[in-house]
Amino acid sequence: MIVAGCDVGSLTAKALVMDEHGNIVAYDVMTVLPNPLHSAEEIMSRVLKKAGMSLSDIDFCVSTGYGREKIPFAKKDISEISCHGRGAHWIDPQIRTVIDIGGQDLKAIRVDKHGELMDFIMNDKCAAGTGRFLEGIAKTLKVELYDLGALALSGTNPVTINSICTIFTQFDVMCLIVEGADKADIAAGVARTMATRMHKLLRKVGIKKEVAITGGVAKNQGVVKCLEELIRGRIIQFTEIDPQIVGALGAALFAKDELERLGV
Repeated sequence: MIVAGCDVGSLTAKALVMDEHGNIVAYDVMTVLPNPLHSAEEIMSRVLKKAGMSLSDIDFCVSTGYGREKIPFAKKDISEISCHGRGAHWIDPQIRTVIDIGGQDLKAIRVDKHGELMDFIMNDKCAAGTGRFLEGIAKTLKVELYDLGALALSGTNPVTINSICTIFTQFDVMCLIVEGADKADIAAGVARTMATRMHKLLRKVGIKKEVAITGGVAKNQGVVKCLEELIRGRIIQFTEIDPQIVGALGAALFAKDELERLGV
């Protein structure tokens, strides 16, 4: 029994293959292509190559993410909210609250002791505080996206960012640079703004321990640290599993459930 999860988001596509014992065989992450179908086909091709398999070897595939309904080789599609909750809980069964910061939305997710969705809240009306927001800030600061978190941690006097709009924030950052503000302090201010925005969502859904963070922004230690300060507690960070593949992992677990339900 071989299952797969395919997660096509707004910025990245992820796929994962799992065997009958629940072991992760292979996974991969890539920047999305203009067409969600092409993204799904490419990321699955990469993962299957890593696993030494072909698509015919996959007994059941579940798709998730924004492009989930456009993936013909998936037999079922499930929301990324349920998939991130399920995937995070599988990694650590103590997890009850999941923070997912995607390319263009924020999600606060609550799960029960079985990893099943209890409640969630999301903000997808504005890209502020998302991966796309951080991409814009990194370009404005002329630093690599993956260096932004470490830069934020080195800031000693975080600047105040008043705007929550991505465009206005980038303009504010440009003004701060012209005024001579330190890049590290700007990055620290941006991290604090993002964490504050996420904290508001968490308070609405209710913060139940243990708390974990998923998605690409989970790799930004500046944002994670600020969030920990705001919730006054530790946030579980996945080290042995890439936090970006948690949605694809959850999708694969749902695929495994389907096969077991069918008695395969």
